[in-house]
Amino acid sequence: MKIYTRTGDEGKTGLFGGSRVDKDDVRVDCYGTFDEVNSFIGLLRSKLPLDHAWQERLHEVQVTFMNMMSHLATPSGASKPNNSPLPFGEAEFCERWIDELEEASGPSEYFLLPGGTEVSSLCHVIRTQVRRGERKLVSLMKQEKVHPSIPTYVNRLSDLFFALARAEMAGSGIEEERWHSFVYKKKKTR
Repeated sequence: MKIYTRTGDEGKTGLFGGSRVDKDDVRVDCYGTFDEVNSFIGLLRSKLPLDHAWQERLHEVQVTFMNMMSHLATPSGASKPNNSPLPFGEAEFCERWIDELEEASGPSEYFLLPGGTEVSSLCHVIRTQVRRGERKLVSLMKQEKVHPSIPTYVNRLSDLFFALARAEMAGSGIEEERWHSFVYKKKKTR
């Protein structure tokens, strides 16, 4: 099978079950955003040693994302059922992992400026991409029914990447930069 099909040259794409929609359809925008998230999770994994404690769990997140995206690409009137697993129990998976991470790095009690190490910064990028995907998911949910396990999982996932960013900072011995509500004033130099 060739990578190019030429079927999208006119701005349409196929959904699960065979129907076609515009490439800027809210459904395509939603699962496309989560595809970006999944790619950045892959980038995060590439920055970690192969034997890093997060590798297996991040791999599980990526597989869950692929299954979730297939459901987001399945309209309610699809000609065939989507038998990919839904993210049942995946929110609890995130919660357990968050609890472990907070046990090691302490609870979050303030807003942070994203940054720190490359891995921590990448976790913050993923966190914000998940939130963007969540906004697009809400738009999709206004038009069509989405299984409730999906928005629940997505909501926990952004929390997980915040906790991962903090754990990376703690593990690296770098102090988090707390956000203060005052305006930063650059020191004048002469």
